[in-house]
Amino acid sequence: MSAGDFLAQTFSLKDRVALVTGASSGLGAHFARTLARAGCRLALAARRREKLEELAAEICGMNGERGALTVVMDVNERNPVEDGVARAVEHFGRVDILINNAGVAASGDFLEMREEDWQLVLDTDLSAVWRVAQVAARQMTAQKSGGSIINISSVLGLAAQRRQTNYAAAKAGVIHLTRTMALELGARGVRVNALAPGYFATDMNREFLESKRGRAYIASLPPRRAGELRELDGALLLLAGDAGSYINGSVLVVDGGTKLGLGA
Repeated sequence: MSAGDFLAQTFSLKDRVALVTGASSGLGAHFARTLARAGCRLALAARRREKLEELAAEICGMNGERGALTVVMDVNERNPVEDGVARAVEHFGRVDILINNAGVAASGDFLEMREEDWQLVLDTDLSAVWRVAQVAARQMTAQKSGGSIINISSVLGLAAQRRQTNYAAAKAGVIHLTRTMALELGARGVRVNALAPGYFATDMNREFLESKRGRAYIASLPPRRAGELRELDGALLLLAGDAGSYINGSVLVVDGGTKLGLGA
């Protein structure tokens, strides 16, 4: 086997099944496309059916009519999460990978932050991550073939930034959740890791990044630029498949050195 064939096989996700939350746009949609290109079959989960169906059609055009399934899911409610995982299993037979990506942001000064903005972000960015991971992990352990869970955190889970009290607290919680899950689930064949991106332009932050203030802020950080979505692909594929088979309980930061500029 050539070196190229070895690398292709090691990073291949052919015939694996992944559930991606928050898949209707942004990082989630990009992650789904990346996994599809590696041969993965996708259960695409989010609340916006139309966006999911557009992405599913794109992936099915790439990998065949059984390449993707749409699952309308509100991660903040238990029943839709359980129903979504069950639909994926009914359609594909199992779930091998979870990309636990759904999230929101509601920035504001600490002294002015509203109770509802604090709760919204903690519910969606931390409690829902726990909820989806628990349901998926129960399926992975029951099917006896194990799996990989990738919880999407953020560089702000490792470093402080003004006006992000709720978001930073939630993403820091995701990191410690990841470690405790890995401790409990590793012996049962389920690896759990966190991916902590820096600044990448998505629907959630594009307006800020393109503003005068946002451009000045990015220019003040070590990479001097926001990341390109493709620069997350290697880390995602490493954690998702056999290439990362001995990686468990880790936080993989992909930020171009941003956190160094934040004092972490």
